[in-house]
Amino acid sequence: MLRIALGQMEIIPGRPDINSRAMLAMIEEARAGAAHMVVFPEMAIPGYLLGDTWEQQAFLRDCEEYGRRIVAASAGLCVVFGNVGLDWNRTGDDGRVRKYNAFFVAQNGRLWAGDHFPYPFRIKTLLPNYREFDDTRHFYSLRKLAADLGRDIGELLQPVCVEVGGRPLRIGSLICEDGWYDDYSLNPVAEIAAKGPVDLLINISSSPFTLGKQGKRHRVFGKSARETGAPLVYVNNVGVQNNGKTVYTFDGASTVYNRRGQIVASCPAFEPSLRFLDLALSGGDSQEAALPPEDQSMATIYQALSYGAANFLKQIGMERVVIGASGGIDSAVSAALYASILGPENVLLANLPSVYNSATTKSLADDLAKRLGCLYTVVPIQESVDHTIRQLNGAPVVNRATGGQSNLSVTPFITENIQARDRSARVLAGLAAAFGGGFTCNANKSETTVGYSTLYGDQAGFLAVLADLWKHQVYALGRHLNEQVFHSEIIPQGVFTLTPSAELSTEQNVDEGKGDPLIYPYHDYLFRSFMEWWNRATPEDLLGWYASGELEAKLGCEPGLVSKLFPGPAHFIADLEKWWKLYSGMGVAKRIQAPPVLAVSRRAYGFDHREAQNSPYFTARYCDLKERLLAANR
Repeated sequence: MLRIALGQMEIIPGRPDINSRAMLAMIEEARAGAAHMVVFPEMAIPGYLLGDTWEQQAFLRDCEEYGRRIVAASAGLCVVFGNVGLDWNRTGDDGRVRKYNAFFVAQNGRLWAGDHFPYPFRIKTLLPNYREFDDTRHFYSLRKLAADLGRDIGELLQPVCVEVGGRPLRIGSLICEDGWYDDYSLNPVAEIAAKGPVDLLINISSSPFTLGKQGKRHRVFGKSARETGAPLVYVNNVGVQNNGKTVYTFDGASTVYNRRGQIVASCPAFEPSLRFLDLALSGGDSQEAALPPEDQSMATIYQALSYGAANFLKQIGMERVVIGASGGIDSAVSAALYASILGPENVLLANLPSVYNSATTKSLADDLAKRLGCLYTVVPIQESVDHTIRQLNGAPVVNRATGGQSNLSVTPFITENIQARDRSARVLAGLAAAFGGGFTCNANKSETTVGYSTLYGDQAGFLAVLADLWKHQVYALGRHLNEQVFHSEIIPQGVFTLTPSAELSTEQNVDEGKGDPLIYPYHDYLFRSFMEWWNRATPEDLLGWYASGELEAKLGCEPGLVSKLFPGPAHFIADLEKWWKLYSGMGVAKRIQAPPVLAVSRRAYGFDHREAQNSPYFTARYCDLKERLLAANR
């Protein structure tokens, strides 16, 4: 038996001092627990999502120094960990010092990398450059190194040989993406196994949480264990890291697979943990198969959002928040979420009514504050809105070149925007300063997709904690908060039945059932196809599915819904083009200036959804199909 300690640690990005201290403490705990080996995640010392901090040579030297301290602490224990590997005599593609995403094996104060390898560490082979990943910008891959050396990459993909527990052990070293080889032309697992026998596969990862990702990981990693006949140890970190516009949680969920590919142990999600396991490397598998941790429910979404928001607040040093409480579902869910994180005494709910806010929504906001036990204030905005309108309406604009003069006119639409900006840029920002905190952005993913928000208004805030949830998910999260978190109707029932509305005009009167132009049971699914699918849908795809009667099945919305909403092709096309133009036009400009998004889905806005401010485009095939459908229905 090999006694392994899984070092599922919280990694603080950009803090090798803190991370190495956590590792040293776990090493001592592993030694006290009679472990033969302790395994830490990818980039355990520096952190992973660091942006261009990777270009600071002083930081790189620091990472090397802390790596040496980990090696020095490996007496009588095999320590596997991730760090940046450096070759100060060579450059990368950017002309800077060459950096590798590296896998280190230390024991008895020295590094082990096997014979015929250029460095005392192994190197990540497959560098991801999609979603949140930007590895090729900073790191040199094993594939490139093999080309530089004029060697076949198979010669370099070889096990690390070390003696552990009184017996030789051949370790197949994999770094995160190296285990996800299906879409690559190279399979590192197969290449390492070809040098066999391999006694143990170890995948050190820094893998952000994504809803439903564990199921695929179990299939892929279980297959690797079965095909090589070697147990596989996967160690991931917990914590929160970001690349500016998108904040990611790391759930850990470190897992061990036996030689048959069955899960025999796992660490709890979103918790630092040192898990000990006695693993059979040969003969019969004595461990019983374990159920994989669940990661697709609303409970998981709540756990990811709560964990992510709490850690983000801690990172930026924010202990109090102000939330604009409108009486609607988005602000109610935000309020309940932050109250559960910070305590209600550190959450100030502010109702900011104008003449368009109904007694219904004002009452619901007040009731929410009472049920949560949060602080509450009412700051009417009509007087300041009227003052702004008076200032602008009729204001003279002089052309200094010609002497001509015109006058500004405040339209009803501009009046709506003035109200939204007054609530956020003036009142909420001022309240936050007075309260000693920040104010939240309560936007959901549906609104963010098409820019259904006001720039510098309701799109402002320090973090958009709900902006990776579609509207129907926000409602589901609200019910989960009531039933499973607070175990009472903390969010009033009236919030769930209220017509969603910005309440910025008489055309958005909730008491008359008037509200948002979005039909969420349909548009949630349409917008998801725009941005969240791996092969994202375009109007060409969508119109084709509409014409063939496949649209609802493709989108996953309620069967028969499209025909209920749109009497014919002209109405469907007008709706599709309206939202596509907003998604790929003004929505982009607004998203670029939006707060950071806390990611939970397979694609979140921000760095995960890289976009340019280009004009909306419709393909030639779309235009042809549109003309044929409209002609056939004239």
